[in-house]
Amino acid sequence: MGPARADLLKKELGIFLFKDLLEHYPLRHIDKTIITPISQIGADTDYVQVSGQLINLSVVGHNRSKRLVGSLKDGSGELELVWFNSIAWIQKSLRPGNQYLVFGRAGFYQGLPQITHPEIESVLSESPTVKNHLEPVYPSTERLKLKGLGGRQMAKLTESLFQLLSENDIPEIIPRQIMGILKLARRFESLRQIHFPDNPEIYARSVYRLKFEELFVAQMRIGLIKSNRHRYSQGIVFDHVGILFNKFYGDKLPFELTKAQKRVLREIRGDTANGRQMNRLLQGDVGSGKTIVALLSMLLAADNGFQSCFMAPTEILARQHFDTIRSMLGDLPVSIRLLTGSSKGRERKQILDELAGGAATILVGTHAVIEEVVVFKNLGLAIIDEQHRFGVEQRSRLWKKSQLHPHILVMTATPIPRTLAMTAYGDLDYSVLDELPPGRQPVITAHRYDNNRSQVMDFIRAEVSKGRQAYLIFPLIEESEKVDYESLMQGYENVKAYFPEPKYWISLVHGRQKSEVRAINMKRFAEHDTQIMVATTVIEVGVDIPNATVMVIESAERFGLSQLHQLRGRVGRGAEKSFCILLSGSKLGKESMERLKIMTSTNDGFKIAEKDLELRGPGDISGTRQSGELNFKLASIVEDRELLMVAREMAESILKQDAELSLPEHILLKKHLSIEAGQTQWSKIS
Repeated sequence: MGPARADLLKKELGIFLFKDLLEHYPLRHIDKTIITPISQIGADTDYVQVSGQLINLSVVGHNRSKRLVGSLKDGSGELELVWFNSIAWIQKSLRPGNQYLVFGRAGFYQGLPQITHPEIESVLSESPTVKNHLEPVYPSTERLKLKGLGGRQMAKLTESLFQLLSENDIPEIIPRQIMGILKLARRFESLRQIHFPDNPEIYARSVYRLKFEELFVAQMRIGLIKSNRHRYSQGIVFDHVGILFNKFYGDKLPFELTKAQKRVLREIRGDTANGRQMNRLLQGDVGSGKTIVALLSMLLAADNGFQSCFMAPTEILARQHFDTIRSMLGDLPVSIRLLTGSSKGRERKQILDELAGGAATILVGTHAVIEEVVVFKNLGLAIIDEQHRFGVEQRSRLWKKSQLHPHILVMTATPIPRTLAMTAYGDLDYSVLDELPPGRQPVITAHRYDNNRSQVMDFIRAEVSKGRQAYLIFPLIEESEKVDYESLMQGYENVKAYFPEPKYWISLVHGRQKSEVRAINMKRFAEHDTQIMVATTVIEVGVDIPNATVMVIESAERFGLSQLHQLRGRVGRGAEKSFCILLSGSKLGKESMERLKIMTSTNDGFKIAEKDLELRGPGDISGTRQSGELNFKLASIVEDRELLMVAREMAESILKQDAELSLPEHILLKKHLSIEAGQTQWSKIS
């Protein structure tokens, strides 16, 4: 490669090394032995190869509409060829009257079959591409194509590379034992065959082998991190359950814990007593009782003479946790303080002094708790709620606030599908609260169209007349913030028309309000001064109003599954039957319809999360770690779930047998894994 084209490959495709070129896999392969008669090209034809005579070639249009148009005839019909770029060069290189082999994506224009920017070569000339009849089609970009680095040139480049390589240049990294058990193809041969397959069967074997390698390497990497943490990470020891925990559990707990809560507490108790730093992810659906687990864990820390910190993503949520925990503790001798951006002056100084001196046992707060001025005397436990809303580096600051790293418990109400948990969070120990406390009723969910709005409003009126409250949620998406804001205000005026003052009072809550105004409006709703809250997704997390029984989500088709589920979780928090109504326009795409159908068919957050993963893919799922573990080139944690389970099983068996990877058969694997060594081990701080 010359320097200019090499630079372009780096910029456009991230290809720096020959490894990158080998892993620039073809999108598909085309069987170049198949020639389709033009007359057989139909509406459902995708890519096609035809052979015929070029009968004319001329430039049509001016300026922006300028294009080169040619016709190809094969005896059965005629095909139009169109080029918008590189017109002069293409016109110079083609000869009307000659026979050509043409390949491209078929379409129709004014009833005639057409290929835009076809790959074209003279039938008389020797094919300049690969020898195999299954020709690879590579992802490329317009800039690369203009510089002569389109699909065919990428194939030539890769083929040239294979002529320079031998099996020694690409050593086998999967241990021989696993190769035998799974009957895997060799690494070098798999790479060659995925680019230039001899036949479809060998290609399938090669894809299977390389997918397994991706999943296996990822599982080995996170397995090693977890194994090393379990063996070497020194932690604070909570060696006994004391008077605070027992008194709260025996006298203050207002209800019986679920089996799931008891199980998770046993896991936390085991983690904090064994001398290693706990690093646990607690996932539980909305209302599954994570806060009680957090409080009991903080009382365990207090019994052992340590402070705890509980960090929430918003001031509303932090204040709510603070109020809940304080009221539950009652007269227990535990000093709990709240630190947010609103904590100012003398109050703030007093909180900081109490933390540094050890007088404050529990600190609840927002991002404010990770500021450098916040110093603990002996922080033993850090709990992070809705952890995906904090950046990794923000969380790491908490980790550094103690000489011996505090135990870490991260909590999320966004259920994480099992396959995602095994890849993105596989280096953490994780617990699941998979049952709701007794007395909680499932929320009844219905989908209604805009033309049913008056019936929906009548339903809200009926619920309000029983003394209940209702939410109406509008989308607020940054790209169209102005439009959304206008539709929110229009919606607010419409709701006021249905529910006129002074018979009804409405709280309006959105992100453009000053935080004090927002807090007052939230408080009025919480204290039943208003019966209806019109809001944006500001209330998605952290509003707990047991008296609210109706959740209406406007333009529900614009929300993701996870967000719809989170919003629905704002109702059904009391003993009364609750309802979620998804309002949408009448014209819905297939995926939007699918999402709304799932929401009306189940309340199970884990089923919803699995479906969300299938619809959106792992990269878009809220809360996935930006750690590269999901950047698979071939494997998919949705489609290759079974292979992922096999890879995990094999990785665990190796680490159980040889945790240091020091056996001769694991040396090459260890070398491969060590390539990324030296990077920050964020996993230690969840």
